[in-house]
Amino acid sequence: MRNNVLLALLVSFFGIVAFSAKADGMVVDKVYHPYVLPLERELEWRLLSRQTEQGNVLAQRLGLGWSLTETMTIEGYAIGERDDEGNFDLAAYELESRWQFVEQGRYWADIGMLFELEKRHKVDAYEATAGFLFEKEFGRTSLTMNAFLVREWGKDIEDEWESEFRAQLRYRLYSAFQPAIEVYVGEDFFGVGPGFIGLHRFEGQKQLKWEAGFISEISQSGKDHSFRLALEFEF
Repeated sequence: MRNNVLLALLVSFFGIVAFSAKADGMVVDKVYHPYVLPLERELEWRLLSRQTEQGNVLAQRLGLGWSLTETMTIEGYAIGERDDEGNFDLAAYELESRWQFVEQGRYWADIGMLFELEKRHKVDAYEATAGFLFEKEFGRTSLTMNAFLVREWGKDIEDEWESEFRAQLRYRLYSAFQPAIEVYVGEDFFGVGPGFIGLHRFEGQKQLKWEAGFISEISQSGKDHSFRLALEFEF
């Protein structure tokens, strides 16, 4: 019964994302997995560089997170961006929570949820995000999909609904090297490209994860390439 309910919720949500709102802005980012480790603590750094015909957009974020329960985590981020004059400065703050909805491996797929609240620095602009995190394993291959609904509001931003979709097909060749294909979808944006994921385990629960990806926008004729890099240390 619960299996059928989860499937219905997932299909409904992905349908809403696909046919209602659309997203813009920085579509390429992390593809989230629906898992939470008990007593998890992590330090994370992410970089995104997007090159278009109008120039280069550079953003970085630094986050610190920890588990509240065995199935839920919370993480805070400081986000920096380079402005039109080439100066790099604090641009936003973000609070993020992940919820592992089902026990890993118990059902046909693993499902979680993500909630985010972002406040732009020095301006009245907010962004709230809610989404489903989906992962299914086929032997040594893992399919991960994220579907997000986004609400923006504030005096310094246009009030609107948006949506995003991210997917990653990963082959677990080795723990330290796992090649992948990634897909990102938003308003006037359809990007695809290779990704690479690795994991190195230390003593106890300590481990270092790294990710890199190079995504090209293929639905438009203009230049639009994004490079993403992430390091995550769990302890």
